[in-house]
Amino acid sequence: MIVDDSIVARSVLSRIVESDEDFELAAVAGTAEDAIDALQSVRVDTILLDLEMPGAGGLRSIPRILDSACGANIMIVSSTAEEGAEETVAALAMGAADALPKPGTGRFNGRFSEVLLARLKALGYSEQTRSAAPVMPGKLLASPLRAMSLDAIKLLVIGASTGGIHALNSFFEELPRRIGVPILVTQHLPTPFMGVFARQLAIAAKRECLVGEDGMQLLPDRIIIAPGDAHLTLVAGPGGAVVRLDPNAACSGCMPSLDPMFEAAGALFGSGAAGVVLTGMGRDGVQGAARLVAAGGSILAQDQASSAVWGMPRAVVEAGLASAVMSPDKLARRVGSRVGDPSCR
Repeated sequence: MIVDDSIVARSVLSRIVESDEDFELAAVAGTAEDAIDALQSVRVDTILLDLEMPGAGGLRSIPRILDSACGANIMIVSSTAEEGAEETVAALAMGAADALPKPGTGRFNGRFSEVLLARLKALGYSEQTRSAAPVMPGKLLASPLRAMSLDAIKLLVIGASTGGIHALNSFFEELPRRIGVPILVTQHLPTPFMGVFARQLAIAAKRECLVGEDGMQLLPDRIIIAPGDAHLTLVAGPGGAVVRLDPNAACSGCMPSLDPMFEAAGALFGSGAAGVVLTGMGRDGVQGAARLVAAGGSILAQDQASSAVWGMPRAVVEAGLASAVMSPDKLARRVGSRVGDPSCR
């Protein structure tokens, strides 16, 4: 379904979607209210949603659209989805799976249709359809879960990509208010988004949340997030581990990448390092997770049913690195059960 008040935008997006035989255009709507009405009689896998429209608008309507959409993914396609836009991060936090700015001068280098179709294919089917499908039992049985370290967690490291902001919110909603250990987060986002993301995550997590800088100290319950132009790693300092930003390319091709963060966590914290891999496309995090596990730490992965894109979590599961495969809220409760101070649980 395409939801946009612009006839031109609806026409352009319709042509792009219909140009690929993998997709069928089920409905179009000019307002969020019209979309909600249409969803009473049509089922879709993905909704392309503009944020600036008459009436309630796209942003404020996301919760109602999700309630009516039977597990469909929402992809924001809007001129407000510019780098650093508060509305974009807010939409992702509310449950939108991905966001793209509308094509403009110098944007996408004429490859907008290619980028859009690739993102749509990565999102795939609606949550309802995914939940009804078999979850590759053969693959999972071939990769049994690992035993989890019995040592108390000393550092929590979390990585996410597509759909990750919403998953992070769900995770922190269930994480105990105090766990008494530092938290590092790598979320695939462009650099200008990071300040907005940090502010919104601080509110959702009810914790201090800062964009990482060289030499920054790790403090209990302080969240440090990777900037968009460097990997978040650690080095030993006189008073304990401190942040070291690494601008060099990672093997995964992602910037920032989960791999250097996981590897550094394992190297400095060993069996006290716990990593969480949330929704996202690709395989970023597998190499770092392997080194964290080799150092005695544990990796937890989001399950397929709750993931917008079961790429990164699937990769660590199939590599035999995961000690648990659950929804974000259950992963948070598992982490909470392993903090050293019972008063933090």
